[in-house]
Amino acid sequence: MPRTTLPQTLLILKPDAVQRRLTGRILARVEDKGLQIVGMKMIQISRALALRHYGVHRKKPFFKSLIQYITSGPVIVLAVQGKNVIAITRKMMGATFGSNAEPGTLRGDFGVSDSFNLIHGSDSPEAARKEIALYFKSDELHAAALSDFAWTYDLSEGKPV
Repeated sequence: MPRTTLPQTLLILKPDAVQRRLTGRILARVEDKGLQIVGMKMIQISRALALRHYGVHRKKPFFKSLIQYITSGPVIVLAVQGKNVIAITRKMMGATFGSNAEPGTLRGDFGVSDSFNLIHGSDSPEAARKEIALYFKSDELHAAALSDFAWTYDLSEGKPV
């Protein structure tokens, strides 16, 4: 089965994750789960890009601080794919605020702040498509055939089960 037919999502390891040197540990957990990173780069999100990405929150009281936070330092942007990738990554992230997140989740294990929350993940397939396109050109996404694919997904029926 071609890997490109698997659902994809965007993850952003936010400035606090980068500054606290948690990126390697977070990346390892994404890969340990069996998800495939198909795009990755470190960038500084510009104000213009932040406004496009988070424009849906424009009228919310936290909007100004969100834009200030996400543009405050480098981030790691990831395009990740796998079966049920959006639901899986959102569960892995945990509750929005570290103080409320369950142990075992990324925010529960690494976060305590109610404003800096380490990681962004797309919340729907539509959002994932739009967000991935904001950060990656199509030639920047690479879905290699991985040798462990058949062991990560039961392919006995010809597709991931």
